[in-house]
Amino acid sequence: MNPPRRTLPVLALVTGLLVVLSIVTYAARDRLYRTVAGLERNPPEAVRDAIDLTANQGLLVLVAITGLVSIVAWRRGRDSFVMLVCLGAGTISAYLTSELVKLIVREERPCRTLDLATVLACPAPSDWSWPSNHSTIAAALATACVLVARRSWYVVAPVAALIALSRVGAGVHYAHDVTAGLALGIVVTCAVGLLGNAVVRRLFAPW
Repeated sequence: MNPPRRTLPVLALVTGLLVVLSIVTYAARDRLYRTVAGLERNPPEAVRDAIDLTANQGLLVLVAITGLVSIVAWRRGRDSFVMLVCLGAGTISAYLTSELVKLIVREERPCRTLDLATVLACPAPSDWSWPSNHSTIAAALATACVLVARRSWYVVAPVAALIALSRVGAGVHYAHDVTAGLALGIVVTCAVGLLGNAVVRRLFAPW
């Protein structure tokens, strides 16, 4: 199975925009963080609960959607399912890459460097900030779904964006952390998934 012709260019465009956003938001990272994550305005309890739920459990929604897409892929035939499995390997690779980059960059969490009340408790000191793991995984799962079932983007793209935004709103990430995480998730998942699928197709073409 090959992804729809227009899907990869769109993903490339989205990735480019995310990289630009990451660069732009880095310059104003503290101000953006205080604007999005600050609780001085005392938002309604329902808003805080929604941010908390999305930041902590939002990935489960994407996992569930990916499960549904896997059923669709299985029913479509071997090629679609193999593509999804390879993209699953890409998702794991994206997460591992984000962890490696964190260890290299070692950017401190904003909830540790800025004196601000936040929705979520600040992670441990050794749990670095850039890039956002949650955003990376969200983008990776969304990318896997879109490459197998293009129309799923109507659902998975907004969910991934909400997860990323909620990590800033919850106070545990800068804006450039999540935009970089989203871009990383797309790039690594596409690279590993499509390369893996091409290798599998070549190896097992006679069968």
